[in-house]
Parts: sequence; C-alpha cells; structure tokens
Amino acid sequence: MNWIQLAQLRNEDFLFPSRINSAKHLSPRQYARIVKAWVTKIGLDASIYSTQTMRRTKASLIYRRTKNLRAVQLLLGHTRSLKAPPGI
Repeated sequence: MNWIQLAQLRNEDFLFPSRINSAKHLSPRQYARIVKAWVTKIGLDASIYSTQTMRRTKASLIYRRTKNLRAVQLLLGHTRSLKAPPGI
C-alpha cells in the first residue's frame, strides 16, 4: 500500500506502469523477465517457477478455500464454463 501512496496512483492507473512511454503497462514478456530475475536472485530454478506456475498456484489456493470453480475460471480469464466429459 505504501507504494501506491508514494507513487500517488489513482484507481485508473496501472500498478506496474511500463518504462516505455508509448505503453501504459508492463507487457506480459517484461513481467515474465522480472519474475525470472526475482526467482533467480533468491536461488530458485527459473525453469520451475514462472508467471504461469504462480498463476496456477493462486487459482489452486482460491479453489481450495472456496470450492468455487466458476470464480477460479473467471479469475483465469475463462469466459465460458466448460463441462467435464461424463465420468470425470
């Protein structure tokens, strides 16, 4: 929260703005580079820990706590509900 106040961000501002003037926010690739650098810096294997693994972990934790599959689907950006095949 201190970062938001220090940067004087408004509700419509991006939390992580781009360093490039023509872009308003970090690109997915730039975000992945930052995460890879953080993971490497703390001594973890960057081939195991990535933005995608963090995304899946967050979704798993939310499902485990809420048992709300639809909420997890929406969080992950899935716009339609997929039905599982019979027997699953």
